[in-house]
Amino acid sequence: MRRTLYGPDHEAFREVVRTFLAKEVVPNHEEWERAGVVPRELFTAAGAQGLLGMAVPASFGGGGTPDFRFNAVITEEIVRAGVPGSGNGITLQNDVCLPYFLDLATDEQKARWLPGIVSGELVTAIAMTEPGTGSDLGAIRTTAIRDGEHYVVNGAKTFITNGHNADLVITAVKTEPTQRHKGMSLVVLERGMAGFERGRNLDKLGQHAQDTAELSFTDVRVPVSNLLGEEGRAFAHLVDRLPQERLGIAVAGTAGARTALDQTLEYVRERTAFGQPIGSFQNSRFVLAEIATEVDLAEHFVDDCVRAHQQGELTAVDAAKAKWWCTELQGRVVDRCLQLFGGYGYMNEYPIARAFADARITRIYGGTTEIMKEVVGRDLGLGL
Repeated sequence: MRRTLYGPDHEAFREVVRTFLAKEVVPNHEEWERAGVVPRELFTAAGAQGLLGMAVPASFGGGGTPDFRFNAVITEEIVRAGVPGSGNGITLQNDVCLPYFLDLATDEQKARWLPGIVSGELVTAIAMTEPGTGSDLGAIRTTAIRDGEHYVVNGAKTFITNGHNADLVITAVKTEPTQRHKGMSLVVLERGMAGFERGRNLDKLGQHAQDTAELSFTDVRVPVSNLLGEEGRAFAHLVDRLPQERLGIAVAGTAGARTALDQTLEYVRERTAFGQPIGSFQNSRFVLAEIATEVDLAEHFVDDCVRAHQQGELTAVDAAKAKWWCTELQGRVVDRCLQLFGGYGYMNEYPIARAFADARITRIYGGTTEIMKEVVGRDLGLGL
């Protein structure tokens, strides 16, 4: 079924993204996977091509186009090229971190940070998860205690995407440690602040080129002027921006399923067994027919979610539905497609094997499948 989400401007932008990835990312992806991190120059190269901060006003150097479809195009092309580990730092900057700076920053903060975010000279990250807290944000223990015109920050974060490359880290802290959600605030920690340390680059199952770090804070003095949004309102700030993050992950999951399907169709047409293409066997046809149907359905639901987001109508519940369903679909599709590759599907030289490893995290980050179902279930009036 033909998709109608994108217009000519989006498809022209798609060609820019595709060319950028083919030139700057794909030839270097294997090296970056081994290194466990992309060079910072990737961000400045992306900025020079207009791939960062499309929603930032032109007065700060951005594209002045708050159209999430451009974000979705970047995500789809990164997945299609098979380089999520190398490219997801860019989508994190655009989809996840940027809305906090656009929506919550003061005029002074915007002037200080937005131009560098757009150019790629400032790399961003968001630090919520802590060792031992997982999905329970109210249980975070990192504190930011006011001392004159500074907060003194102590604590630790883990699983932080862009953790090593980041210059600006939006950090969830407790400004009132005796409270749970009502005691949370957001402060921006900057590269070079004394006591702000980055631990080991975590060794992951997939997406190896994406630096994922542990962060620690020991008496870090952060100016009060680095408070993002209102003190004590961090949980509300996070909840308000999670739908876009989860929609972006749903876009990636659906694109991953589509890419796996396309690669498998090409393989089963060429690979022969018992004197005929393996795609001609009834089992192959049935499996791929099921996959093709489910991917079409997912694409159209996600496209409708993107339209709703454009109109300011995407609910947290619909974003949760899209996130859990499309990432679970991605996992099922990649697994079933790998099976059709046989032994070759287990070899890392085949993209389907790497896609299998890279896809596993999408059901976890941005809110696990179980948390997404909890969001949906409570909306049905089934919560305590």
